[in-house]
Amino acid sequence: MKRFLPALLALLSLGSARADEGMWLPSLISQRIRDMRAKGFRLTAEDIYSINKASMKDAVVLFDGGCTGEVVSPEGLLLTNHHCGYDAIQSHSSVENDYLTHGFWARSRTEELPNKRLNVKFLVRMEEVTDRLAAGETAEEIIGRAEAEGTGYKAQIEQMYYGNQQFLFLYEQFDDVRLVAAPPSSIGKFGGDTDNWIWPRHTGDFSVFRIYAGPDNKPAAYSPDNVPYKPKKHFAISTKGVGEGDFTMIYGFPGNTQQYIVSDVVRYIAETSDPMKIAIRSGRLDIISAAQESDPALRIHYAAKHASIANAWKKWQGEVLGIERLGTYAKKLESERRFIEATGDAGVLEALRTEFARALPYYYTRELLSETLLTLAYNYTDEEKADPIFAKRRSVERDLYRLAFAEYAARNTQLPMIPEVATGIEQSGSPEAYADHIFSLAVADPKNKELAALKKGIGALTAHIVDELGTKSLRNFNSARMNELYARYVEGLRRWAAAEKRAGAMFPDANLTLRVAYGKVAGYEYADGEYHKPQTTLDGIIAKDNPAIYDYDIPQALRDLHASKAYGRWAVEIDGRRTVPVCFLATNHTTGGNSGSPILNGRGELVGINFDRTWRSTMSDIEFDPTICRNIAVDIRYVLMVIDRIGGASYLIDEMPLK
Repeated sequence: MKRFLPALLALLSLGSARADEGMWLPSLISQRIRDMRAKGFRLTAEDIYSINKASMKDAVVLFDGGCTGEVVSPEGLLLTNHHCGYDAIQSHSSVENDYLTHGFWARSRTEELPNKRLNVKFLVRMEEVTDRLAAGETAEEIIGRAEAEGTGYKAQIEQMYYGNQQFLFLYEQFDDVRLVAAPPSSIGKFGGDTDNWIWPRHTGDFSVFRIYAGPDNKPAAYSPDNVPYKPKKHFAISTKGVGEGDFTMIYGFPGNTQQYIVSDVVRYIAETSDPMKIAIRSGRLDIISAAQESDPALRIHYAAKHASIANAWKKWQGEVLGIERLGTYAKKLESERRFIEATGDAGVLEALRTEFARALPYYYTRELLSETLLTLAYNYTDEEKADPIFAKRRSVERDLYRLAFAEYAARNTQLPMIPEVATGIEQSGSPEAYADHIFSLAVADPKNKELAALKKGIGALTAHIVDELGTKSLRNFNSARMNELYARYVEGLRRWAAAEKRAGAMFPDANLTLRVAYGKVAGYEYADGEYHKPQTTLDGIIAKDNPAIYDYDIPQALRDLHASKAYGRWAVEIDGRRTVPVCFLATNHTTGGNSGSPILNGRGELVGINFDRTWRSTMSDIEFDPTICRNIAVDIRYVLMVIDRIGGASYLIDEMPLK
């Protein structure tokens, strides 16, 4: 593995990646500081990441295993997205206390609500362990030694560049995280699925939590005796705002990118995988949406599920359009041709294509199962059935079963059908009739032998797929063999880039580890002659306000505030109008997992909270287009205004250091 390091260092020294593309490892950020400072950053690499003193990394958390959050007070106050806290908000909501609709504002520490199974993780350090592993030390030994260093320490080893490098990530995990505040969904989820991934955007996508610790400031299970955590670092907040061209930096946990996949995989995503998943989810959303519109209790119950299904559903639509618009498949083919010409290594690409063709039926079937049969419960508990809402849910759940079995039967074209399903459909007469039968068993007799056999059959197929691929993960449509080949291919790409001294640098694909991305506030040309400005305001919310539509029915208090213009210190003058900024665009490279990430200015002050990308940016996991790829952030001034003027919780602002 040592032979790979010189190529990496040579490549990192080449300069900036194309435009503002890139998700950089914090421990190596010194390689980027010159470029960052040229674009407006005013601090040092050690201010971003240090294990010797408090640094920005100590104010950023992995929130609930899939989002990012940032600490903004010396009392453990934490900001993240409303959609990241959605499950927690929903869990405390009922028809009587509908925090989703009306919002939640704790008036004191005693009113802050604990959340089961919600945790946050701070990165203690990241450390390359490639040589240690090569020398014979096992991953288990490395992880065990690291976790023994402190209370609540959790460690994992992650591969970079498909295993050419491996890093230990050591985290400190806090399990007592309490809900402090959430705006009404008509602010925090303003525009709903209609506006999701869309610009102009007017969503106040934030929620507020607090981290609690034991009296010794160490991680502890929930206890009334716990106290607010005192962080090593918390962000100052800039109330001066941002303007077009200003430097921005994002510090968070991007989940997955696919920058180095081969052309065959791009074609599969655009022509097969995404269209299949979009179609199935469209059916699921139709069923759930109809139920939500019919009953407030069902609206609350299915809120988080609907949001989860819809988010990727719409993202995939934009991804397909982006791949087609950019001609990504053709570009990949040309890049592969040039790679062979430059390196002479046609064999690795030929082997990748052969392995992908072999593995494709298993990828497809696993994805199909994940969108159909694996979405079903198969076991409704006595507690669940005793809930009065279950009677209302029965018809919805039955329809979801029917859809799942019908879609599986119709689209299962790559591998033999699960024997129990094939027999059940034949005996019942149709997938829908078989689904009715299975649903009845799941409700009335979840320990029934026939139901157990079905679950065993699904499990057997899943296990067979894992065996054939040599991995449980479908990340980037990999297999054990493809990982080996990608390691060789990506190393070849790095050597090729270094040899040509191209003005670019290759960053490792995102894998839910802490990364730095940076760029600037910028609008973009959405279509010929149609330029989208990078800032929206409260006036745009009022223009969209519609009491007849749940997702656009803003609180009366917000209407009154707009009418009075009594914004106080949160007001700005834009084109002669007194208003409040709501959202802004920037060129930072982001993906899923960056939700809730802090957007920082050149002085390291918080100016916004990342929550989305524009619809035409969603292909950036595969190809980043600097002309239109934009991340969307809620302006921190709107967050503060809502907390102050809508929530009446100015005491929270008193905790935050404002600049």
